[in-house]
Amino acid sequence: MKTFDHRKYRPAPVVPIHNRQWPNRILDKAPRWASVDLRDGNQALLEPMNAAQKQRMWALLVKLGCKEIEVGFPSASQPDYDFVRWLIEEQQIPEDVTVQVLVPAREALIVRTFEALRGVKQAVVHVYNSTSKVQRERVFGLDVEGITAIARQGAELLKREAARYPEVDWTFEYSPESFSNTEMDYAVEICDAVIDIWQPSPDHPCIINLPATVESTSPNIFADQVEYFCTHISRRDSIIVSVHTHNDRGCAVAAAELGLLAGADRVEGTLMGNGERTGNMDIITLAMNLYSQGINPELDLSNPAEIIAVYTECTGLPVHPRHPWVGELVYTAFSGSHQDAIRKCLQQQQPEERWQVAYLPIDPKDLGRDYQAVIRVNSQSGKGGVAFVLERDFGLHLPRWMQLEMAQLVQRESESTGAEMGSDKIHTLFCQHFVDSERPLQINGYRLALDADDQIEVNVMIDEVAHTLCGQGEGAISAFIDAWHRHSGQRVSVVDYSEHAIGEGTHAEAVSYVQVSVDGIRASGVGFDHDTVSSSLKALLSAINRQSPE
Repeated sequence: MKTFDHRKYRPAPVVPIHNRQWPNRILDKAPRWASVDLRDGNQALLEPMNAAQKQRMWALLVKLGCKEIEVGFPSASQPDYDFVRWLIEEQQIPEDVTVQVLVPAREALIVRTFEALRGVKQAVVHVYNSTSKVQRERVFGLDVEGITAIARQGAELLKREAARYPEVDWTFEYSPESFSNTEMDYAVEICDAVIDIWQPSPDHPCIINLPATVESTSPNIFADQVEYFCTHISRRDSIIVSVHTHNDRGCAVAAAELGLLAGADRVEGTLMGNGERTGNMDIITLAMNLYSQGINPELDLSNPAEIIAVYTECTGLPVHPRHPWVGELVYTAFSGSHQDAIRKCLQQQQPEERWQVAYLPIDPKDLGRDYQAVIRVNSQSGKGGVAFVLERDFGLHLPRWMQLEMAQLVQRESESTGAEMGSDKIHTLFCQHFVDSERPLQINGYRLALDADDQIEVNVMIDEVAHTLCGQGEGAISAFIDAWHRHSGQRVSVVDYSEHAIGEGTHAEAVSYVQVSVDGIRASGVGFDHDTVSSSLKALLSAINRQSPE
């Protein structure tokens, strides 16, 4: 622990803001989304995307509904330059989509960036320079005046080069890189200097992007920084405030969400949060967060399987099974109490009402998921999960007393194997213990005479020897119990009974569940047959067999 010394670090400074407003606000609409998958996300890959992968990612982003897409760093990369040219020359940019490119505040790079965009209809040119104290002093060796001069020069160059292409609808974007580690008064000052050159208007605003280039503060402090900026910057009605959060503290989505509450209009991020170090803000997660609150995210996320397939193919990165909203296991419950609550809520959920299902913040069907994966069974599962699986996959509505018994059987089996129990395995276990019990007693047929007391004549095999048993009682079950008592001397009484149909019409099958006491010892059985009396008798025989010596 000698090398693990917390005293070498210091907390983030408090933002000089009073009477902050963001904690009292609520989000009621989606932000402007800006995907940086093809730039920020791409540059963070061990193997950057090839041309075909970029094209496939571009097609996906357009299909999802992204209207602003940062497509590369054309002045620094020939593949990026070529990709921008492909988009323009092959007319791959829809009318309502704006491409964005990144460039540092250096003249030669800015000139080449505009050359890459020649022929485009509209574009965002995104210029940046670092502004934090550590960057100023230890990287550039400049004071604030020197750093501001770089920003002003970059702004002037964008304005100059844009004038050479008057046919293009240009939008300028400036990022004080490492904004969240910059003194707030200076962040406002340097952005004001850029805005003063660009002279944006409400009809033609510029974008000021506020990056948490390295996340080093908690989301509430970032929100304070954004609110301070929004309330101190000049020409607020003529700028679009954008946030670009990173995930070093695991809070990129939270910081972006609070940044929107604090006054931001726009969010830059990537699908699944791909990006440098721990990644960028995850567009999927933030958009689904809004969706779960009844807000239209204005992105089509209804097919996560396609999104994941393209993402993994293009980036070479896996998607964690617990990834928020779209991971393989995020709508799966193994806990018994969770399973029971989900099953009960789904049974009561009505199509026309607001979604109210415990442990499921949204309906999985909205994301193309069915209920096959909602409840899965292992040794931690309970009666609710087992009952749900048998009802969902086999149409069996187990009574509560049988749910408890079945859950114990499944738990023992799962503990012995240490593995998840699939629905087929659960059904096999169910049949082995409650249905497929034909020794020593097996029914071959019966005749039932309805009178004041129902009389039954049953042909059975007892230890593979044919017998005819006769008895009487109120109903077929009571009559059979009387016949069995006369033959065996066992005292059998019905503790509980239920039945239902599986399917509809003439092909429906009856299933009967019975719990009996055989000489004071309880046992359960299940019977299936197209005839309800036969199914009840089979269930009764199965229960008796479970208490009979082999």
